[in-house]
Amino acid sequence: MINTKDINNMLPEGIRNLLNFEKMRSLQEIRIKAGKKTILQIGEGEVITNYIATLEDIKTILQRISNYSIYAYDDEIRQGYITIKGGHRIGICGTCVIEKNNVKTIKEIASLNIRICTQIIGCSDRIMNFIFEEKEVLNTIIISPPRCGKTTLLRDIGRNISDGFKGLNFSGKKVCIIDERSEIASCYNGIPQLEVGLRTDVLDSCPKSEGIMMGIRSMSPEVIICDEIGTALDMESIIKASNSGVSIVTTIHGYGIEDLYAREVFKNIVENNIFHRAIVLNNKKGVGTVHYVYDFKDKAYIYRG
Repeated sequence: MINTKDINNMLPEGIRNLLNFEKMRSLQEIRIKAGKKTILQIGEGEVITNYIATLEDIKTILQRISNYSIYAYDDEIRQGYITIKGGHRIGICGTCVIEKNNVKTIKEIASLNIRICTQIIGCSDRIMNFIFEEKEVLNTIIISPPRCGKTTLLRDIGRNISDGFKGLNFSGKKVCIIDERSEIASCYNGIPQLEVGLRTDVLDSCPKSEGIMMGIRSMSPEVIICDEIGTALDMESIIKASNSGVSIVTTIHGYGIEDLYAREVFKNIVENNIFHRAIVLNNKKGVGTVHYVYDFKDKAYIYRG
């Protein structure tokens, strides 16, 4: 269920009046552009409202989410978003100020995307038996196109690993989440806003390649969880973590295991046989549909949805 209070508190009256959370439980985004009609993303569809947002609306939202001190959020703004209480993320577009080939900040903000933070507790229960083997966590990669629920599934897998899973007599392990884009735990003031588990530590807004090794050195995790690996440095850190005896659960964008084999950047993890299982998602039966589970060792499909 959406926490309406955190969202309502930041919205100007004109936009707040568009929303009926009881009837829009599938609300995912509120897209606000100065001089344009406000758009609501509800499930797989969108509603184009008649409300035309103003720069004053955008200014009001920015003031409220920053407690009237927008400059205190420069570190987040330069990344293009601000995370608020409840874990909701406000994407920001405007004029980028560049310094030494890096984005210093964003000014003249005229476009916001409010991404509603939701979680589905228990959505991973049905596939946990594919991740555990003799009470150990298998290195697992979730492969999914955009908007198919891979981060939601990843979060819930982490929760189950951390808290323990009674269905398989699994008592729980120490987990470290490397949350580079604040999407897994949705931290606010360093505190996860979503359920990530009792034994879970979170390195928020930390690059995966650095965070994986930082987490191993500082928190002695048994399992590392991160989202959307894709660089050579990511692969190097994952190989080091695996060689250190730490299990890995992560995700990539793709449509099947063919994408893992086809991309040059994944060559090292494929050749080093890092992953034991792949969980491939699609949305043919709704967001989060498990298309199939693949075992890399046996080179076999062990489940088809």
